[in-house]
Amino acid sequence: MNRVTEVAAKLGRLLDLIETSGADGVRLRGSDWFAWATAGGSNVVVLASETGVAELLVTRQGAFVLTDEIEARRMRDEEIVGPITVWSHPWAQPEERERYVRELCPGRVVSDRPGPGEELLPNGALSLRLTLLDGESDRYRDVGARAARAVSEAMRAARPDMTEADLAAEGMRALARHGLEPALVMASGERRSAEYRHAVTKAEPLGRRAMLVVCARSYGMYASLTRFVSFGGLDDDLRERHRCVREVEAALWDASRVGARLDDLYLVAERAYAAVGGRRPILEHHQGGVSGYRARELLAAPGVTDVLEPNMVLAWNPSLPGAKIEDTALLHMDGRLENLTLDPSWPTVTAPHGERPDVLEL
Repeated sequence: MNRVTEVAAKLGRLLDLIETSGADGVRLRGSDWFAWATAGGSNVVVLASETGVAELLVTRQGAFVLTDEIEARRMRDEEIVGPITVWSHPWAQPEERERYVRELCPGRVVSDRPGPGEELLPNGALSLRLTLLDGESDRYRDVGARAARAVSEAMRAARPDMTEADLAAEGMRALARHGLEPALVMASGERRSAEYRHAVTKAEPLGRRAMLVVCARSYGMYASLTRFVSFGGLDDDLRERHRCVREVEAALWDASRVGARLDDLYLVAERAYAAVGGRRPILEHHQGGVSGYRARELLAAPGVTDVLEPNMVLAWNPSLPGAKIEDTALLHMDGRLENLTLDPSWPTVTAPHGERPDVLEL
């Protein structure tokens, strides 16, 4: 499926949403929804923002990207395909946009990030974007492969006298070389990776070991992965912890079948931790869940009754102090999980669901 066909299909879904909700229009402001609806287009300039420099308005009269004159030409040239009109206003007159929307939509407007007088998207709207079309799956494979290569390059450049900030910089440079946005790059060394589940990057020396956690974005899609490097061999205790997190992950991968509920998968992880002697770790960090146009669209947690469907993307990330495992995988109808983020050059160990990343020893 090419992008033009994909955009047309998604606009059809949004028109169905308009009809079922009784709204006059849908405004999609978030970078997540914008990328989904435009088949990989981007409205992002400031990476840390959830909304971008353009939005998508869908009405019964048509689909419109609303932006200012700074962005309009680039949107037409580089981001937008298919039956979408790019409409712009002078950057100093944002009120013109609101006037235009009121002309097209005199009644109810629903939105992912509602403004004054607007309503939130109806319950269940998120499901529109959680199962991938063929073109999305192909793009996701591309994102995952590039992210895996970038992380491998960064970790092979690591040295024990580097700081966490140095390693994070290597990660961001590698992502940029591969055309990826660094939505999250978190490097931690020997001490802090054992102390904290979210050991956000500091200037502390790495020491004998390091962890690099990455959420890389392209086409609006997130590829998440975690890798470890050790300068010299691992001690027996740490090697056992890595084996244990692989056991927990294997239980999650085995249970990640079409129709499985996310709250049931939480219980799977809870039992798997208990089997390897750790009942508390599941309380110390989430275990991951459904990925897509956000690093985590849905988490496996108590009370989350959403079920897995074919062509959903999953990213599980079980952890113990000093040990963690994470990749991003596509769920197929037959229950097979296709790993999208495993670099063939990275050292692996054999596990029930294929080769899994090992600690790189330098």
